[in-house]
Amino acid sequence: MPEISPRLSLPYLMPAQAQKHVTHNEALTRLDILVQLMVEAFDATVPPETPENGMAWALGTGAAGAWSGRDGLLAAWVDNAWLFLAPAEGWLAWDRAEGRIRAFAGSGWQVPGAVPQQVARLGIGTAADAANRLAVASPATLLTHAGAGHRVSVNKAATPETASVIFSSDWTGHAELGLSGGDDLTVRTSADGTAWTTALTVARGTGAVGIGIAAPARPLHVDRVLRIEPGAAPASPAAGDLYFDAATAKLRCHDGTAWRDLF
Repeated sequence: MPEISPRLSLPYLMPAQAQKHVTHNEALTRLDILVQLMVEAFDATVPPETPENGMAWALGTGAAGAWSGRDGLLAAWVDNAWLFLAPAEGWLAWDRAEGRIRAFAGSGWQVPGAVPQQVARLGIGTAADAANRLAVASPATLLTHAGAGHRVSVNKAATPETASVIFSSDWTGHAELGLSGGDDLTVRTSADGTAWTTALTVARGTGAVGIGIAAPARPLHVDRVLRIEPGAAPASPAAGDLYFDAATAKLRCHDGTAWRDLF
């Protein structure tokens, strides 16, 4: 027959044992600490100056002073002395400092149900796979601030690679926004998700916009033909405003005072 219990290491009373009350009281002391276990702090390394009877701490790495050499154990202050207990997998403890339950997982204390720091794949409402390691099926996805701004970053390994967002219909891509094969911002469109046409380019160095132009040389650089839809003079014009007058079939520009025909 073993001399201690398998789970809580409680000492057993042995046949013909003298002073059985000592063993019995030791077992009660351990039960008093471990049943409804409450821990003052986890990963503690420095013993408190004035511990109260029955208080317990979960020791971390590098415990010092009276806790030296007791890393990973539970330290309980009982009858003016430290009682050290080795936790076992599955033990539960109330974290007094943070107000939550922790469980011992064999190598450390964890918060049950806590989100792990790293997972290979995550599917929310759908299955993730090797290519789409994060997959979400939802009517909407919200990314919001935590008190200030919020930035979403899409990073690629090198200039020839692609960092973009594709907009699809029935799993066929029809629009793409991002850095596609270069470091200039591009907007591309596709009829079939295979052949893509670059509709707009914003040069990374100058901010120049090219419509149908891969390397815009002016703030606005348009390939071949620019069409201005005919219409009426806009209200509250300013110098530099340009429009094609539908009534007079004239291209007109405002000089800051009046409209001028350009031809």
